[in-house]
Amino acid sequence: MPDPRRVAVLISGRGSNMQALIEKASGYEVVLVASNKPQAAGIDCARAAGIPTWTWDSKGVDRLLFDRTLSAALKDHGVGTIALAGFMRILTPWFIAEWEGRIVNIHPSLLPKYKGLDTHARAIEAGDTMSGCSVHVVTEELDAGAILGQVEVPIEAGDTPTSLEQRILAAEHELYSRILSEFVRR
Repeated sequence: MPDPRRVAVLISGRGSNMQALIEKASGYEVVLVASNKPQAAGIDCARAAGIPTWTWDSKGVDRLLFDRTLSAALKDHGVGTIALAGFMRILTPWFIAEWEGRIVNIHPSLLPKYKGLDTHARAIEAGDTMSGCSVHVVTEELDAGAILGQVEVPIEAGDTPTSLEQRILAAEHELYSRILSEFVRR
């Protein structure tokens, strides 16, 4: 069984949560950053930090082929835990079964509320006074796995989806590394 403290971070974009996971690593080591978007800004950040990277543009690629190839790369790097950090590709049931119980994700809402996309706008439109973020175990059902930790962030008068997103992102940076550290030590 691979060491759970050997973590791969999967990204599709800028990778700000990835950077926080690297900078605040305690009890785990990020051994690979992988992306389905070769031009993702987070890839350059990982390389600058001396972390190996793996990329393959997933556009037009069979989902199962992509996931099997990604899984092989993760295994080649001795990965024991996967942290999704803005990875915007839905993983196949095969991949989730292959890595069952070893994939975590950060989501910008207080799950089980507002699964999926546009969470900030949906919370504001609903008149909620509180939003936040959740770290959860990844299962086949979108944003439905066991919740490992949450942080509440107040929705302030005049908030826009963008202003709320910025405050929640700051909370994500604190929460994710702490929960990942606890998760790999379990």
